[in-house]
Amino acid sequence: MTICGIGEALFDVIDGTQVLGGAPLNVAVHAHQLICGKGGQGLVISRVGQDPLGQQVCESLAERKMDTQSIQSDPDHATGQVYVQTDQQGQPRYDIVANAAWDWLQYDPDMESYAQRCDAVCFGSLAQREAQTRNTIYRFLEMCGPSTIKLFDVNIRQDFYSRQVINRSVELANALKLNEDELPVVCKLLGIGDVQAGGERDAMVKIIKQFKINWIIYTRGDQGTTVHTLGSFYEGKPVSANPVEGADAVGAGDSVAATCLVGAVLRKPWDQVVDTANKIGAYVASQCGATPALPDELINAL
Repeated sequence: MTICGIGEALFDVIDGTQVLGGAPLNVAVHAHQLICGKGGQGLVISRVGQDPLGQQVCESLAERKMDTQSIQSDPDHATGQVYVQTDQQGQPRYDIVANAAWDWLQYDPDMESYAQRCDAVCFGSLAQREAQTRNTIYRFLEMCGPSTIKLFDVNIRQDFYSRQVINRSVELANALKLNEDELPVVCKLLGIGDVQAGGERDAMVKIIKQFKINWIIYTRGDQGTTVHTLGSFYEGKPVSANPVEGADAVGAGDSVAATCLVGAVLRKPWDQVVDTANKIGAYVASQCGATPALPDELINAL
């Protein structure tokens, strides 16, 4: 079992501290934690600079016993960085450095083998801000097998998205991840229309029908996650966690996405998957950084 994250690999700079990050990287790292004991792996497909931060990305993944052969080395562009500020509730705001190495991800022969062997892949809109990486992601998705889960994680960040990117990504995907802020924006960009108060489920059903999406992960912060299919929706039990000092919510949604991908690949019941996703998301939100080590009881919950 292989679950890939393709796109940005970077360091979040939170209160002056550098923490490994990037949504597809976070998803792959959390997926790896959940499946490496079951003979599976999470795989990061990205590009870093030939600089100390790029070396740290590879070393951090290797320390987690993850394969780094899918990380490209760029001699001309620096490893990506994102400056993160958190509000009083720990919710993040992002200042994303432009022209990073991950903007120049190249399609090479190895990509085809990665695509054909992956059971699930997570990709986002942020990594598509430059045509080079955007086209590489599209070629990768087109090379995936018919049973591969292709999760589009919408990242409404600064001005690094467009109607064209959102539409094309939804067309290529068969699963989506959205939060409360992103749903109304995406519905407008897709021509679905305004989302009425209490009409979130109806809006997601329209997306599912129009774009042949199998399921949508809808994250709602401390209210937890729901998963929507055409016929039903699944809402896990509310979960709270005791935050450590300096805790932030960075990466919590990515850990939810990873849990849902693992659960879907393993064909676990959605009720169990969403319950586990809520627990893991709450735990990550109670820690510092996007990819803390998960406790054994959470890893074994699936």
